[in-house]
Amino acid sequence: MKFFLISDNVDTQVGMRLVGIDGVVVHALKEFLSALETALSDESIAIVLVTTKLVELAPQIISELKLTLPKKLIVEIPDRHGTAQIGEAIDRYVSEAIGIKL
Repeated sequence: MKFFLISDNVDTQVGMRLVGIDGVVVHALKEFLSALETALSDESIAIVLVTTKLVELAPQIISELKLTLPKKLIVEIPDRHGTAQIGEAIDRYVSEAIGIKL
């Protein structure tokens, strides 16, 4: 089982590559969805890391996949700028999953 990164910037890709995680850099929604589909169809990939900026391109799709994928884990990671509120995103995800506002 492997990790795979879908990033919107090269710096994140290089950093992950240094620890042995392969990935791609995409910028447009169409490229992102194509890369995501490819990663999800690869049986050797168990965890897909996605930068926050890309998750914001398709939040409904990502939320739905997080709730329905039985064997894959999609994890949102901050990019080097760190402007996203990951804690709020996690709260929202848990609230959607269990139906209780945190």
